[in-house]
Amino acid sequence: MALVTTTEMFKKAYNGGYAVGAFNVNNMEIVQGITEACREEHAPVILQVSKGARAYANNTYLIKLVEAAVIECPDIPIALHLDHGPDFETCKSCIDSGFTSVMIDASSQSFEKNIEITKQVVEYAHAHGVVVEAELGTLAGVEDDVQVAAEDSSYTKASDVQEFVERTGCDSLAIAIGTSHGAYKFKPEQCTRNDKGVLVPPPLRFDILKDVAQRLPGFPIVLHGSSSVPQDFVKLINENGGKMPDAIGIPEYELREAAKLAVCKINIDSDIRIAMTGSIRQYMAEHPDKFDPREYLKPARANIKELVRHKLIDVLGCAGKA
Repeated sequence: MALVTTTEMFKKAYNGGYAVGAFNVNNMEIVQGITEACREEHAPVILQVSKGARAYANNTYLIKLVEAAVIECPDIPIALHLDHGPDFETCKSCIDSGFTSVMIDASSQSFEKNIEITKQVVEYAHAHGVVVEAELGTLAGVEDDVQVAAEDSSYTKASDVQEFVERTGCDSLAIAIGTSHGAYKFKPEQCTRNDKGVLVPPPLRFDILKDVAQRLPGFPIVLHGSSSVPQDFVKLINENGGKMPDAIGIPEYELREAAKLAVCKINIDSDIRIAMTGSIRQYMAEHPDKFDPREYLKPARANIKELVRHKLIDVLGCAGKA
């Protein structure tokens, strides 16, 4: 099976009440861990490349790693997606190099400017058989080159979505309902403690999501900033020389609820990095004499695989849906 667009993925996800996982990739071990889990659980997957990943690993290397995953996992649909494309030029470069999906993120612009930029990308992408994700509303937090202060974030206005989609022709829409980029999504004072003493962030704005879904029936919605920040791996990092106090993510039960509604794509980034870092820190602490990257990257890859398997089954609900 060759690389696919997200069109059929999202149609099945919307009708089936589940979401497809979109995982950011930066190197071979991350690609392998994600796609091996998806192959074994027979789940569709979106492999995302950010501007930062392209700068780090080189666009060609990343594309070839994804193409290798397609060869190794021929029975599952895999889409290659540009995450947070900052401008037309970046989107065009990815389209021309073989991406099957791109995101143009002009959410920091005015409503009219966002439409103008998004429409330009859509016209070029559609002419080349590529689909486009756009964003309306602004998420707080930090992810690669995306940095938005909390006071500059804004919820998506449901009253704007129909006009935006109709005028741009975009194929899916990322909205802001309370998720946030990065591992430090919320300050402790924004949270409450449950009966187990665990910090729980403010709930997502499902009222906005439901309003958007009513205005755009059948249209795929995307959630960014949806990492759950697994506390077992945060603990592993902190126990082995790291310092990640107050790293708080989105509760997984809220993401599962969103996936049952109109959300067809959920972005998961920080969880992968945290699992990898925790695994490496633990291995190096337990084996201070080791220096071979193959030895400490192997358990990191295995833990990424099991983390993704859990997301596919228990959070996204897309296991067995390929």
